[in-house]
Amino acid sequence: MSLIKFLKSKTFLKQIVLAFVAIFILTFIMLKWLKVSTNHGEFETVPELKGKSIEVAEMQLNENRLVMEILDSSNYNPDYPKYSVIEQDPIAGEKVKENRKIYLTLNPSGYRNVLVPDLKERTYRQAKPTLEALGFKVGKLTYKDNIAKDMVLDMSFQGEKIQPGDMLPKTSKIDLVLGNGTRPTSE
Repeated sequence: MSLIKFLKSKTFLKQIVLAFVAIFILTFIMLKWLKVSTNHGEFETVPELKGKSIEVAEMQLNENRLVMEILDSSNYNPDYPKYSVIEQDPIAGEKVKENRKIYLTLNPSGYRNVLVPDLKERTYRQAKPTLEALGFKVGKLTYKDNIAKDMVLDMSFQGEKIQPGDMLPKTSKIDLVLGNGTRPTSE
């Protein structure tokens, strides 16, 4: 019986009202503090940085109170200048908070070097897709007397003989010497 009397008492009701008022005041103060500390409703616009040098990108980001974060370089893209921005995240035009990191991917200085595969004694039909899969291009084809028709006998790059295991820039044109299918004459 004393519990029911306590729940109906003025002291209990005062405590409940004071608790609700305290919760309301604390919530109001917390929301105001969050609005001030997070700059609610204030945004910066991300500028277009693609194709621009690192220095220009950094200046534009500083003007907009944004932070530059450079990611690893991507594959070389000949459409953009060396060491320029080829990708950015977030994209241009997005609204972000100040001091937000803008992630930039840079264009390297050139194509990366790739290991030349061992194509000797393979047919041209096998050699061509192997070279193209690695990023090379098939250059000039020359034929030499050899009983094995279209078999790779030698490889060269810019007139110099190359060996399996040599390193060449991606997209290099590799010239091939192939067998023509005729028996070599012994003179």
